Amino acid sequence: MRLIASSALFAAVALGGCAGGAPKIASLPAAAVIASGETVPVGTSAADAADDPAIWRNSANPAASLIVATDKKAGLYVYGLDGTVRDFQADGRLNNVDLIEAADGSVLVAASDRNDLAAAKLRLYRLDTATARLVPIGVVPAGAGEAYGVCLWRPGQQVEAFSVLKDGAVVQLRINATASGYTSSIVRRLTLATQPEGCVVDPRSAALFVGEEDVGIWRFAAAADAPTAGTLVAKTDGLQLVADVEGLALAPEGSSGGWLIASSQGDNAYALFALPGLEPAGRFRIVAGQFGATEETDGIALALGDFGSDYPGGLFVAQDGANGAAAQNFKLVSWRKVINALSPPAAMQR
Repeated sequence: MRLIASSALFAAVALGGCAGGAPKIASLPAAAVIASGETVPVGTSAADAADDPAIWRNSANPAASLIVATDKKAGLYVYGLDGTVRDFQADGRLNNVDLIEAADGSVLVAASDRNDLAAAKLRLYRLDTATARLVPIGVVPAGAGEAYGVCLWRPGQQVEAFSVLKDGAVVQLRINATASGYTSSIVRRLTLATQPEGCVVDPRSAALFVGEEDVGIWRFAAAADAPTAGTLVAKTDGLQLVADVEGLALAPEGSSGGWLIASSQGDNAYALFALPGLEPAGRFRIVAGQFGATEETDGIALALGDFGSDYPGGLFVAQDGANGAAAQNFKLVSWRKVINALSPPAAMQR
């Protein structure tokens, strides 16, 4: 969404220097980083269209890794790290996207399908990593209501999806592969009071994080048989995290450390929270350099590891909601640049 709001203030700590490009909001300072690349703009011009990315890392040839991302008015793109379009599926109103390696080694892609506002669906694809193309493999029910967010995890041999609906429901689905295609079965329902969107699962702790746009970030146990109550672990306080809270991503380190990263859309920044305790651990902003700044970011994605010479320590991808005169696109940032921009050594504390 494009709503700037703030909740009651609470004490928070953030790191890094001031950076340009922020709205007139008295949020905490944010370190400045510049993008190393960007994608071709989405095909829908003059509209709020680009939304959410997901990253597949090619471990054998990191520079050949791929980004899957939505044009929420038109369909689903595959981009190379050079930003060029490798594939496009014209499947209409696909809002958010995630991908995961299935038990058989294939890469499963799921996009939240909001073509029917009363009946959410997940549109499923297999990512052909050799040809950089999406192979449609089915559409499955994903709850009653308007589809918004989606995130995947694999607690065992089967993939599960969290279908985040606009009305506050979070429907946990088991994706079942059958001889005739794919089906989904609801295994649990969670509820938030107001509109959520971004979500991500930390498989190390089996924790599900969901962003409630005007409220903050919730943590739930991800297991299908776990209790349905959640804990509000970060508030949209107007300092560390400025509403709307949008995309969520993880930078895991070791057995429990690293960061949860959130799009602080209201001040064009990204907020870090140290795992496992979720203490505020810094903020950064993508500012103009060779490529433009990012503004009003919806979805984000992060994958650690080598992605070639431009992204040696990991790749961070952020939707850009105001890409100059062009249609919206996605900016690519070296995660190493982000870590180096935060004030050491405090930024590395857990």
